[in-house]
Amino acid sequence: MDSANGAKPLRKISEAFEEIANCINSQNQNTQQLELAPFSSACSLVSPLFRCLGIAFKFAEMDYVAKVNDLCETSKSISTLQSMMEKDIEENCVRKPGSHTRNLLRVKRGLDMVRVLFEEILVSEDNSLKNPASKAYTQVFSPYHGWAVRKAVAAGMYALPTKAQLLQKLNEDEVSAKSEMQSYVTASTLLIVYIDNLFQSRELGIDW
Repeated sequence: MDSANGAKPLRKISEAFEEIANCINSQNQNTQQLELAPFSSACSLVSPLFRCLGIAFKFAEMDYVAKVNDLCETSKSISTLQSMMEKDIEENCVRKPGSHTRNLLRVKRGLDMVRVLFEEILVSEDNSLKNPASKAYTQVFSPYHGWAVRKAVAAGMYALPTKAQLLQKLNEDEVSAKSEMQSYVTASTLLIVYIDNLFQSRELGIDW
């Protein structure tokens, strides 16, 4: 992910999630189904963002990439998020490590972390990413991590790139980045609520 090749990863991310949000908005609340293939494809576009944040989020990158890869592979044989979850429920394996539904919950947290990070960057005038990244981690991941992981992440926060360095890696200027980040925040907020509702409507809970 280098500006040398002219890639616009942030634009690809925002466009992919806008398409998913439009799909959700266009469907009947009672019958809507979300296709797994475009969802997992969009999620895979987010993976490099964790890499850009350096060692503080190395754990998140590795976990997120593994879970997204599982969903991408699963999309070859299962068409929607709903049918994937129903299959796990039938097989009584929802909460077992490696289950697709469990992986979906972890991926959703990764998307949520990026959402909060972007929200904090958008309202910050500071060039440092330490506060935005710390708030995103504390809000989304910290409740599910033990003391040792939290301490390691806190130490890694001092090695974060600056906002300017991050934008350079993403091949964006401040104006274009703000637009793409806001688009992602809006679209992902809708998607995250949608996924939470999938879990809650099946009485699976989301805090595990």
